[in-house]
Amino acid sequence: MPRSIVIALFALIIPLVAGPAGAQAAPPKESAMTENPFFEEWTSPFGMPPFDRIREEHFLPALLEGIALQRREVEAIAKSAEPPTLANTVLALDQTGALLEKVRAVFQNLLGAETTEGLQAIARETAPKLAALEDDIYLDATLFARVAAVRAQAATATLDPVQRRLIDEMHKQFVRGGANLSPADKERLRAINQELSVLGLKFGDNLLAETNAFRLVVEDEAKLAGLPDGVVRAAADAARKAGIAKGWLFTLHGPSLWPFVQNARDRDLRRRMIEGYAARGDQGNAHDNRTILARIAELRVAKARLLGYDDWAAFVLDDRMARTSKQVTDLLDRVWKPAIAMAKREAAAFAEAARADGLDGAIRPWDWHYYAERVRKARFGLDDAEIRPYFPLEAALKGVFTVANRLYGVTIREITGVPLYHPE
Repeated sequence: MPRSIVIALFALIIPLVAGPAGAQAAPPKESAMTENPFFEEWTSPFGMPPFDRIREEHFLPALLEGIALQRREVEAIAKSAEPPTLANTVLALDQTGALLEKVRAVFQNLLGAETTEGLQAIARETAPKLAALEDDIYLDATLFARVAAVRAQAATATLDPVQRRLIDEMHKQFVRGGANLSPADKERLRAINQELSVLGLKFGDNLLAETNAFRLVVEDEAKLAGLPDGVVRAAADAARKAGIAKGWLFTLHGPSLWPFVQNARDRDLRRRMIEGYAARGDQGNAHDNRTILARIAELRVAKARLLGYDDWAAFVLDDRMARTSKQVTDLLDRVWKPAIAMAKREAAAFAEAARADGLDGAIRPWDWHYYAERVRKARFGLDDAEIRPYFPLEAALKGVFTVANRLYGVTIREITGVPLYHPE
């Protein structure tokens, strides 16, 4: 699938910031090109990035040059005097943006896994240009005419299934990107895409800020009752790293949150953790997401209708296996009744266990995970803390790799002697 199409599909799921259209970056100076690892050919095994040499300041010039280079590549295809063919249009488009893809592969990974304020600032600065580039590709009438001509030729051409699939997918993405709209509607679509991208990034930033801001510090060791030793040690280590001299630190990050609410006997502390998790982006502060979420929903409906769909679900599902909202609803309806019946049976079992503990009242959200763990241990004798030593990481990885080999013939082995962005 064309790189630009892959990026566009990714943008539907994790919107990028958008801004003024048409902004172009001047190529970086020769000295910057020489010093920046992204402007070099990577000769390490499997093209592994030289993480030991990549620094935060390398991303911005590399992203800007990648955008400018892909823009020039695409413009050359659109302005070609040669009649459109599979090779000079569809396959040529598929090969554009190699530098940009190279940089974004590293940048997006670090932004998601090891993000910093600096990386987030770079995302905010470059995303408007990335969004403009995508719109400029899919809304280019001349470029779309060439793609459409190749698709028309395909009806009588001798092509293999992969070539036909590539042509059809590229044409479809142009159409879904607004290529058939009138000039006025194209401008409206640009505006919607820009605002959606800004809101999408802001939503994610707010959620991350709220997650990182929450801290539950426990100073009384008795309140740690029920927690596995490994969870307690991790919380003590987290407290030391956070500069907390006394106590244990618990956060809303998965490795801290879920073991805590599953095992902590202190109901009030479980409540504080679950309420903190549920309240992210819903506290009326600078990171509140309610207005953003409402506006995203409004813009998605406007975009879908502009492109000829009844609603956002219809637009998204038209490119998925389900195809229609009715198909999804029918599937959910078939699952819903048995799922609700099971949930009620579980709730009754959890309530019985809670009453045995002396709990007077209904099961609350902060009780669910705790009593689910209790009932599982009582009924089946399953305790994650006791099972975990029998499944160390190395053994689990070996099992996964063995299954991959048996199913797909893929052999997975560790690459040694290459720099990593994180020791794990």
